[in-house]
Amino acid sequence: MLPNIPQFAVSMAGVLRAGYTCVNVNPLYTARELEHQLKDSGATVIIILENFAHTLADVIGRTRIQHVCMTAMGDLLGAAYGAWITFAVRHLAKMVPKYEIALDGRSVTPFKKALSIGAGKPLRKPSVNHDSIAFLQYTGGTTGLSKGAVLTHRNIIAATLQAEAWFAPAYQGQTNLSKLHSIAALPLYHIFALTLLLLALRQGSSLSLIPNPRDIPKFIEVLRKRPFHTLPAVNTLFNALLQNEKFRAIDFSALAVSQAGGMAASEGTAKQWQKVTGKVMIEGWGMSETCAIGTNNPVTATHFSGTIGLPLPGIDIAIKDDDGNNVPQGQNGEICIKGRTSCAAITTGRKKPQKPSPPMVLCAPVISV
Repeated sequence: MLPNIPQFAVSMAGVLRAGYTCVNVNPLYTARELEHQLKDSGATVIIILENFAHTLADVIGRTRIQHVCMTAMGDLLGAAYGAWITFAVRHLAKMVPKYEIALDGRSVTPFKKALSIGAGKPLRKPSVNHDSIAFLQYTGGTTGLSKGAVLTHRNIIAATLQAEAWFAPAYQGQTNLSKLHSIAALPLYHIFALTLLLLALRQGSSLSLIPNPRDIPKFIEVLRKRPFHTLPAVNTLFNALLQNEKFRAIDFSALAVSQAGGMAASEGTAKQWQKVTGKVMIEGWGMSETCAIGTNNPVTATHFSGTIGLPLPGIDIAIKDDDGNNVPQGQNGEICIKGRTSCAAITTGRKKPQKPSPPMVLCAPVISV
């Protein structure tokens, strides 16, 4: 339950390497929403930023959580600077509400202490294969209660390799992919930004983490510090940046991918973006159930298309009617997608997640095409 801070990537890598399952939680959840997700997932350990501990305190007694790992904002930002950031967040900005975690047999461990303890222990190699569950990735809950999509290691590997292949033409000329730099302004707990993080780990490249992208002036300060090659965002964020005069003075010469997703991108914003940055905004579509990207526009596009693009390698798409029949081109229907990135199951809230079924699984959200 973390915003975009280094602890997120460190924790995620540790959880997966130890053979456990990641359940990413929106730090801005209400107590009711948090209680639902903790109960539904059956999580027993939570790594949480102290800013949101008061929400956990309200519900922990009605969940299976037995271990709390508590982190502060500056824990991985160096001794001096990190201590200053933590002090400022706690005492100057007063962003840490009072909380009291009911122990009742539970443990509460500071994040840095957990790292120190773990550093002195050998890794016991877990029994994990491609069909082991890597993530319970919760949906936005726009059509009801948020549901946990069961994503296996096979799903995650496939999604990362597909993204790598799709974006490769944009980085032609970059002989060392570890030199690429991306902007993580969208929340890492969301499948869109999570895929960016996984791709960066695959490349060995760097990310600038933006904990609060709504603070546009500070966001722009980060953009001005160093060249960046990839900037994923939703339409509202692209538009907010364009409204700031200082944004127009940024050097966009290194920018290779302006990736829109999460919501429909508007033609007006896309045209203005291209005018200001000189770069084309490309749009894609996907779901938590498909490890984010299902379709995308080519990164070599010369203009904004206003469509969701083409299926990525290894993904099949069909448009069907209510009876499951393919509809003629140009008619509205239900978009159906399958591939090795598709979810294996959905948690029910009453039973354990189903055993992963074969990797070619159909998930079908309603959409007007």
